[in-house]
Amino acid sequence: MSYELFCIGNPLLDMQVTNGEALLAKYDLKADDAILAEEKHDPIYAELVKEHKVTYVAGGASQNAARGAAYVLPPNSVVYTGCVGDDDLAEQLKAANKREGLRDLYQVKKGEKTGACAVVITGHNRSLVTTLRSAEKWDKSHLESAEVVPLVEGAKVFYVEGYFLTHGTETIAQLSQKASAASKVFALNFSAPFIPQFFGSQLQQIIPHVDIIICNEAEAEAWANANGHPEPKNIAAIASSIAGLPKSNASRPRTVIVTQGSEPTVLVTSDKPDSPKTFGVHVLSKELIVDTNGAGDAFAGGFLGAYVAGKSIDEAVEAGHKLAGISIQQVGPQYAWPKVSVL
Repeated sequence: MSYELFCIGNPLLDMQVTNGEALLAKYDLKADDAILAEEKHDPIYAELVKEHKVTYVAGGASQNAARGAAYVLPPNSVVYTGCVGDDDLAEQLKAANKREGLRDLYQVKKGEKTGACAVVITGHNRSLVTTLRSAEKWDKSHLESAEVVPLVEGAKVFYVEGYFLTHGTETIAQLSQKASAASKVFALNFSAPFIPQFFGSQLQQIIPHVDIIICNEAEAEAWANANGHPEPKNIAAIASSIAGLPKSNASRPRTVIVTQGSEPTVLVTSDKPDSPKTFGVHVLSKELIVDTNGAGDAFAGGFLGAYVAGKSIDEAVEAGHKLAGISIQQVGPQYAWPKVSVL
């Protein structure tokens, strides 16, 4: 069986708590940020379980987006891979994927723990603290396994989260080059400000082979500052600069999409760098917003689902907005049931 969309990333189980102001202060966290756990953050996972009411939700940026795309598309359209441990956390992830119709092909590390993300909610903000555990033990040989090779060959669109570049750049470099050479579509999400800030050399290896780049305004600004852009607050100018970076497959223009929460989304293509498009967001009343964790991933999932379904780029952006709107009315990066069409 072949799947049109192939996604790869760090599978994580989100451990979500609300009213986390004291946790922000204790662990020196920002209200709306995403970081990798340092040694000082290690106790937070046990503390959440011991002292807070934890909601467990399937997470991991690319996996969230993959489940979103699977929600939009017919069954057996999306496959996802990443590395997990042989534990109960991995079983919870598999159950969530099955519900959404997402095929997962995990690389399983015996005796290891599945990655986790502490999600500290304060108001409508979320602070993400990730411990990768088995996720960063990914071995690129998994992509060469007999089970995975046919799915890579059969896919038409590939998607990766920026977080994966903290340990899996060689895998993504090979996969993106292969996709570009075959004129397949490769999409990348910057995922967090620290990726363009501290993993610029890894991005430079990948971006030449990338057709679609998705990021939010903080990530765009981080890229601008890291690359000496003269207008680090001008989102359209930044998107145009990213779109204009060298591209290995020049037959297809690069598309750069920058989301800005409830503010309009900006889109620039490399063939029209001076003609940015903006797409208004349908703003929900505060009473309807349950949780913004995973909203960006939901946007990516809706966009990818619509794109794979043959919709135009503009229609795909609108589908992304719709799925993000559905997601923020749920707890964590989840979607409404029964299903709501966004196409």
